[in-house]
Amino acid sequence: MMTLTPKNKVLVVITGPTAVGKTELAIDIAGKLKTEIISGDARQFYRELKIGSAMPEPSQLEAIPHHLIGHLSIRDYYNAAIYEKHALAVVEGLFRNSGYAVLCGGSGLYIDTLCRGIDELPDPDPLVRKKVQEVYREEGLTGLRQWLRKVDPVYYSEVDRANPKRMMRAVEVFLSTGTPFSSLRKRRIKERPFRIKHIVLNRPRPDLFARINARATQMIADGLIEEAVGLYRYRDMNALNTVGYKEIFSWLSNHWPLRFAMEKIKTNTRRYAKRQLTWFKRYNDAVWFHPEEKTKIMEFILKQ
Repeated sequence: MMTLTPKNKVLVVITGPTAVGKTELAIDIAGKLKTEIISGDARQFYRELKIGSAMPEPSQLEAIPHHLIGHLSIRDYYNAAIYEKHALAVVEGLFRNSGYAVLCGGSGLYIDTLCRGIDELPDPDPLVRKKVQEVYREEGLTGLRQWLRKVDPVYYSEVDRANPKRMMRAVEVFLSTGTPFSSLRKRRIKERPFRIKHIVLNRPRPDLFARINARATQMIADGLIEEAVGLYRYRDMNALNTVGYKEIFSWLSNHWPLRFAMEKIKTNTRRYAKRQLTWFKRYNDAVWFHPEEKTKIMEFILKQ
């Protein structure tokens, strides 16, 4: 259980779509606030996914300490409930020496978990998890969607149906408890012993998409293909069910030509960015900024 800290402690949340410029801004802000950064990017938890997750460069990690980056292996089991415990412990530690902590990332579920809490749902039996994974492997998204629609139509109507991990989790909970996932979620916002300054970064759509395309090209130049080849045997793991790796795995499985896979990385990353923006629009307490509005952002953070 987290020890209560005074309400003058502030968690600065810096989020936004992929490639918008979160990391650079967070490092600048954390330096000015004399604090450190907690990752809110689920892909960057895994040490093997350096290039495909756009993990901060070694020089950036040296400039400002980062927490919950590269602390897991793709073989490790991890979920939002575990993250909540880890992230709150980091925040508590940072608040011992500073009035601020910075959360940076684009994974909405994990950001919500730290800021608002998560319902404690049961972990499924390993055999249940294996069964669900086998169905997904054999029948793909279509089979998974049909299964979820049958056992939990309420959650099916609202879940991101391009995200197999969340759909599998809902099916696992149903098989383990006999109760729909949507019925078990209480959606109660947990009171946090600190204030939250929620910042969403965005850019004009053409600018954002150009940055996404440029980043994808740079990742390939930096060795994304070689990184994915080395991870091919783990391709069925949840950690690798992500843009960048999936497309290269399709090439390695002889489903797509390499050039087509490389273009699909750009297309699917742009689609992912759109889904992120849709998620962030739900935040009523967030203030939106262009990443270059640093003065306005600092004024917002420091305003009492």
